[in-house]
Amino acid sequence: MSAFDDDQTVTPDGTAIRGMRRKLGLSRRAFVRIVADACFRESGLRETVSINLLEGMEEANEPVPYAIVCRIAAGLDADPIVLVHEPDA
Repeated sequence: MSAFDDDQTVTPDGTAIRGMRRKLGLSRRAFVRIVADACFRESGLRETVSINLLEGMEEANEPVPYAIVCRIAAGLDADPIVLVHEPDA
């Protein structure tokens, strides 16, 4: 169980997302296809993210619903919590 609801807006850790994607050797375009495939395996639905949204998350930590972070995590085979930016205390 997560500390977040799917609809809750969170700030993604764009640096972590970009780093993990690049470590896999994937362009943004290829990665959105990977996300769609991972979501299809999990839910039977072809959900993904747009290239523009992915860019906003990676470059500007653009806030998104937690469900979007979960889709990204599925494509990276990662825990979604590690992709959420921790606010400075």
